[in-house]
Amino acid sequence: MTPQNHQVTLYHCPYTRSSGALALLEELGADYQLHVMNMKSGDQRKPKFLAINPMGKVPTITHGDAVVTEQVSVYLYLADLYPEAELAPPLGDPLRGPYLRWMVFYGTCFEPAVVDRAQKRIPAPAATSPYGDFDTMLKTLVEQLEKGPWILGERFTAADVLWGSALNWTTQFGLIPQIPVIKDYIARFIQRPGYVRALAKDAELAASQA
Repeated sequence: MTPQNHQVTLYHCPYTRSSGALALLEELGADYQLHVMNMKSGDQRKPKFLAINPMGKVPTITHGDAVVTEQVSVYLYLADLYPEAELAPPLGDPLRGPYLRWMVFYGTCFEPAVVDRAQKRIPAPAATSPYGDFDTMLKTLVEQLEKGPWILGERFTAADVLWGSALNWTTQFGLIPQIPVIKDYIARFIQRPGYVRALAKDAELAASQA
């Protein structure tokens, strides 16, 4: 591929789930454009964006004629698009399976469990719940983080951008307990140059929308 057809467009609202995708783009050294929307003005629900993503959600990216939606899909796509950044173990790498496991665990177990708890819903029976129960989900994640320093051990990957971003905001809102292993993981992540640059961009964008 040439640098030109690496370029992607991120549909982005400051201080939302797409902020993690912005941090990933920065970590990848990606060639990208931002299409910034104002969530307070409801830009994500207007026909122009709904024609791209009928769910009206960010992050959404376009790459040529491809439209990629859903947070985990966006991360997987971007990390594979920029293999030179080495943030996604390639096929054949022993870490590829664990990498996919922890990417998908976020969407299938962690976020549903957190949303149920935030909404104070009565959990479904463990046998029919996508995540079993909250305590088991959290224990599984914590045991993986204890192997550290990153989700796959010594190797920093796009999975850490996903998990670092998610744990940062869920602990701030009291949805996940700030136990030492989680606090230490977040502290390492928020020092990453890509996250620092993305945070600065979000602050500037949010100020311009205020």
